[in-house]
Amino acid sequence: MQAFSRFLYFKVFGWTMNGSFPDVDKCVVAVVPHTHWMDFFLGLVVRSILGKEINYIGKKSLFKPPFGWFFRWTGGAPIDRSKTSNTVDSVAAIFEKRKVFRFALAPEGTRKKVTELKTGFYHIAKKANVPIVLVAFDFGKKQVKFSELLNPSQDMEADFEKILSFFKGVVGKVPEYSF
Repeated sequence: MQAFSRFLYFKVFGWTMNGSFPDVDKCVVAVVPHTHWMDFFLGLVVRSILGKEINYIGKKSLFKPPFGWFFRWTGGAPIDRSKTSNTVDSVAAIFEKRKVFRFALAPEGTRKKVTELKTGFYHIAKKANVPIVLVAFDFGKKQVKFSELLNPSQDMEADFEKILSFFKGVVGKVPEYSF
């Protein structure tokens, strides 16, 4: 599957990779921008190329028939966004229980245009005491870009300056929705 994914990504799609995914067993993977449903499939192809287990959560309606099996099979877990629950604590607890857990999410929280990233990914990393890997899906340059590890500090404002700088100029599948 990895060879097929490499062929598809590099030869058929004509994309490149900038940087490499850090060799860590636990991290929060913040992927930006999320502007189209195709981002999910691009993520699956990239994950296959990397040969790393990377999990995610999604709205619970995705996990109902007829496609629920597929989202579970690809490492997903449903979350009920209508209930008041402490997602930060819940995900941090998963980090504590597992030896390997790389948790991917789109910090925009939607595929529509946003002007600010949600901060949950940052708080999850901080609570679980794990680093953050920033990943940009840049459809403008046809590349996936990986950051160095970012360890959340006591200065959230300074950390977010680094985060926003990393994603500056990245163009999503739907350019007008790009962050």
